[in-house]
Amino acid sequence: MKTYAEMTCEELTKEVEQLKKEYHQFQKMELRLNMSRGKPCQEQLNLSMHMMDVLDSNSDLTCEDGTDCRNYGALTGIDEARELLGDMMENNPKDIIIYGNSSLNVMYDTVSRAYTHGIMGSTPWCKLDRVKFLCPVPGYDRHFAITEYFGIEMIPVPMTPTGPQMDLVEKLVAEDATIKGIWCVPKYSNPQGFSYSDETVRRFARLKPAAPDFRIFWDNAYGMHHLYDEKQDYLIEILAECKRAGNPDLVYKFASTSKITFPGSGIAALATSPNNMEDICNQLRRQTIGHDKVNQLRHVRFFGDIHGMVEHMRKHADILRPKFELVENTLEEELGGLGIGTWTEPLGGYFMHFESLPGCAKAIVARAKKAGVVMTGAGATWPYGKDPNDNSIRIAPSYPSLQDLGVAARLFALCVKLVSAEKLLAEKK
Repeated sequence: MKTYAEMTCEELTKEVEQLKKEYHQFQKMELRLNMSRGKPCQEQLNLSMHMMDVLDSNSDLTCEDGTDCRNYGALTGIDEARELLGDMMENNPKDIIIYGNSSLNVMYDTVSRAYTHGIMGSTPWCKLDRVKFLCPVPGYDRHFAITEYFGIEMIPVPMTPTGPQMDLVEKLVAEDATIKGIWCVPKYSNPQGFSYSDETVRRFARLKPAAPDFRIFWDNAYGMHHLYDEKQDYLIEILAECKRAGNPDLVYKFASTSKITFPGSGIAALATSPNNMEDICNQLRRQTIGHDKVNQLRHVRFFGDIHGMVEHMRKHADILRPKFELVENTLEEELGGLGIGTWTEPLGGYFMHFESLPGCAKAIVARAKKAGVVMTGAGATWPYGKDPNDNSIRIAPSYPSLQDLGVAARLFALCVKLVSAEKLLAEKK
C-alpha cells in the first residue's frame, strides 16, 4: 500500500473523487451526533442510580462524630467523605477539603484567590505587572480558559508520552519569577491519555521555582478511570514526593467523583499541605459555612469504602472499553499505512488524541461537522485556541452509543483522508 505522500497527482485526483462520493453518502444520512465533550453516557449514569435510594426521609443523617448533615458546619467536609476521597486520591484525610460537585470550580476559586489575595502572604497576582502559567500542550481547554479569563499569560510546553518536557519546565520555572503555576493532568491526560512517569513526578517535586508563590495545579481527574484490569498506569503520589523533596507546599491536587457518579451532583476535593490548607480555609470560612454534607454522606453510604468505588469503576470500564477499542480499530483499518495521521491508544481516561498532517485539523473537524458529527473544536487543546501547527484533534468516545460511534469513527476517518488527499494534491500541482 502506498502512502498518500507517495501517490502521483493522477492517483490522488482519483482518490479525492472517490472520497467525495463516500462523503456525500454520509451527508445523505443526516447525522446528528455530538462528540464534543467527554460526557458519561446514559448507561454510565445509570450505574449510580441506586445512590438515590441510600438516603430517604427515614435515614439517620448523623455522622460517626455526631455531625448532623442537615445543619451548618464541617467546613472541610465530613470525616467519612474525607476518608473516602483520601483513599481515592492516596492522601491523608486531614490534608483534604471536600467541596461541591465541580473540581473545575475549585480550580477557578484557587486561581481567583491567588489573583485577589495572593498565596500565603505573597503579593496578589492582580498587583503584579505580569503573571504567567505553563500549559502542557496539547492540554485541557477548560484549564486554559480559567487562566485566560484572569489575563494570565500562557506559555505552551510540549507534552511527551512521559509527561511535560521537564528540561524546559525546570528551566523556565527557575529563571522566571513571573511564572506562578503550571496546569497538569498527570494520569490519562486530556487529551492524549498519557500518564506521567516516575521520573517526571519526582522532577516536579524537586522544582526550584524563582517565585515563592509558584504552585503546581495537579488535576488528577482520571485517577481511577482505567479501561483494563490487567493493564493500568500507576502514578507516584505527588504530595508525598514533594514532602520528601523539602517542597511540601508546592502542589494543589484536585479530584472529583464527576465521572464516577453524577457529573452534576458529585463531590470534589482538594488535597494539599497543612500550610496551604490554612491559607485556603482562611478564605473558605468567609465564603461558606460548609458544602453539601448530605451529598457527601450519600456518596459514602453508596460506596461504603474505596473497594466499593473500585468495583464501581470496573463497571464504567466495561462500558467505555469497547468504545475506545472501536475507534482505535476503525482508525487502524481506515488510516493505517497511509501516513496521514497518528493517534494515541490510552489505557484509561476519557479521550484519545489524533495528530493530522500540519494544517489539516480545522478542515477535518469542519468536514465532520458538515456531515453531522460535532467534535471538539480544532485548536481547543492549545492556549487561546491557537494550535500553531493546526494538527491537534481531541476524540471523545464516551457519550455516543456503540452503533453511533461506529458511524462517527468511519466518517472521521473519511474526513481525514479527504482533507489530507486534497492538501497533498494541492502541494504536488
